[in-house]
Amino acid sequence: MVAIFRGMREYLQQMTKIDEIDRKILRHLSRDGRQSNLDLAAQVGLSPSATSRRVQDLERRGVIAGYRARLNRDVMGQGFVAYLTVGLALHTKEAQEGFERAMRAAPEVRECHNVTGAFEYIMRVETADLAAYKAFHTDRLGTLPHVNSITSYIVMGSPKDERA
Repeated sequence: MVAIFRGMREYLQQMTKIDEIDRKILRHLSRDGRQSNLDLAAQVGLSPSATSRRVQDLERRGVIAGYRARLNRDVMGQGFVAYLTVGLALHTKEAQEGFERAMRAAPEVRECHNVTGAFEYIMRVETADLAAYKAFHTDRLGTLPHVNSITSYIVMGSPKDERA
């Protein structure tokens, strides 16, 4: 049994091994996932075929989980951004599942994270403006059962934002 566990641990270590070249590839792709393989190869100092093999390997292993477009929320009419902390009145599995189901269905909610600490959730909400945010806050979030507290942090600017 110990030999099986040791073999599995070594296998997982090999599967997740990322060297400095892989890190360079990941850095460049995270900045521009649409760049050509030729450009990427030049930036990381490998041949195009070696770069392509490495990218495919990173995708196969799940290190690269996908590619996304970075959207301009202002142009889309969703330039109002708020981070929220949400506390639940009940700390049951049913209360959490109900809340999470409602947040997955809410298009305004761009991120929702279950966290430890003084509250249960941190969320990123994007709407057209303050009035649309107030409607979400009051009519949707505020009417959910088990929601005990909501604290809003309105984003005034984003000097650094590297999300896709």
